Amino acid sequence: MATPVPSTDRDRWLALGLLLAVLLVVYALFVHPWWTAPMLQLNERIAALQEREQRILAELKQAPEVARRLAEVTRRQSAMPGFLPEANAELATAGLIQQLERVVAEASPGNRSCAITNRSPLTGQATRERFNRVVVQVRLRCGNPELAQVLHSLESGTPRLFVNNLNVLAQRMYFAPGVRNPGEGGLDVSFDLYGYLPPSVEVSRAR
Repeated sequence: MATPVPSTDRDRWLALGLLLAVLLVVYALFVHPWWTAPMLQLNERIAALQEREQRILAELKQAPEVARRLAEVTRRQSAMPGFLPEANAELATAGLIQQLERVVAEASPGNRSCAITNRSPLTGQATRERFNRVVVQVRLRCGNPELAQVLHSLESGTPRLFVNNLNVLAQRMYFAPGVRNPGEGGLDVSFDLYGYLPPSVEVSRAR
């Protein structure tokens, strides 16, 4: 038959259990939320900052190599004058129009025998070409010699420009903007003038 546990020992173990329960409650209510949890969060933040610092140091070590590669890409692009010099389609479109106006003015000073009647950007076109194309739809009224000079200047200059969808209609009377008396003969010309944007510069960085 088992010997009964004395009441004093049982009370002692009961008191010890109650003390442990009280300590757990005190820890859960006061120590953990006010000390342990903030310390854990602080340690996690310190670890994240250390990881970020190591990543930044690694990127800084690669900075000379990245700069060298960027300079090499820039040098290669500068050696390819066929691309439009502008950085985006909007600026390139404005550059195409300015180039067109300059060429027409050189072929016909004062627009006496050649004038631009319309030039508008052509957007939303779907192409499978490697580089992005910038297109301006052009309409001119020109004499034969002036038209030949305009087309030659556009396609032989720098940057490299292209003429596509060329349509030429002969007309009996030629009306130039700003000129009172119409000229005899002339051509009603429409075409697409386009060039290509340079490839985007993308330098991958190891993380």
